[in-house]
Amino acid sequence: MGLFSKIKQVLSKTRDGISKKLSALFSQNKLGEEFYEQLEDVLISSDVSVKTSMEIVEEIRDQAIKEKCKDKEYVTSLLKSELYETLSYADPVEIKYPAVIMLIGVNGVGKTTTIGKLANKFVKEGKTVTIAAGDTFRAAASDQLSVWADRAKVRIVKHTEGADASAVVYDAVSSAKAKNTDVLVIDTAGRLHVKSNLMEELKKMDRVVKREWPDCNFYKFIVLDATTGQNAFNQVEVFNEAVGLDGIILTKLDGTAKGGFIVSLSYELEVPVVYVGTGEKIDDIEDFNAKEYVESLF
Repeated sequence: MGLFSKIKQVLSKTRDGISKKLSALFSQNKLGEEFYEQLEDVLISSDVSVKTSMEIVEEIRDQAIKEKCKDKEYVTSLLKSELYETLSYADPVEIKYPAVIMLIGVNGVGKTTTIGKLANKFVKEGKTVTIAAGDTFRAAASDQLSVWADRAKVRIVKHTEGADASAVVYDAVSSAKAKNTDVLVIDTAGRLHVKSNLMEELKKMDRVVKREWPDCNFYKFIVLDATTGQNAFNQVEVFNEAVGLDGIILTKLDGTAKGGFIVSLSYELEVPVVYVGTGEKIDDIEDFNAKEYVESLF
């Protein structure tokens, strides 16, 4: 199965919702003020924020009036174009090597699984990979990560449960540097912003990487459960403020009809989507492509 069909498959619930509502809208309404108000409602119901929905529809309305066009296909093409531009507002991420990738996020979003998938992806691309088991807080977290490391056939650096997470990062960085490793992927404990001790631990891990490997290309990606929808805004804002985020990894897109939230999230907070999980298997992760994402919504 190709990338496009995979993305299209995981976005099926979101696409069904948008397509049905757009079809109903075009069948009921001529292109007037009521039409554009209802078009805003279609976007908002797919979890695009009110602010972003209003801006997108305003651009479509202005362009349609300027071109004196009331054709359904033309308006749909304008919508696709606006969604693509909005989604592409944040600068894309290009991974350069040696790379250190630290995965951040709340509990239950799929960080451990995503790390296994990323490690496997980089190995298939011919890169050497080490995993750092930086989640020393959750019971058996390093054991679960070891299973994924074994499946991806990569090295893992881990300490005992309850150990200092920054010490794990220090050892992993030292090991990766000594072995000229291409990619070091760091797991972190799931945390909420109300857990101040864990947020401080995250900042410390961030400082260790910057201090011990200043020449590496350091990326901090937040893993988001797509079913969270607009509630993900708060997560991104908090972690971005704490350590600075370079990108987003989306999981569980197949479980939601509100996949449109990522359009406004990456636009308003200027954090790009980098990877998308497309299933449960170790190969089910893809580079994010804004054009394919938008096409898969229709």
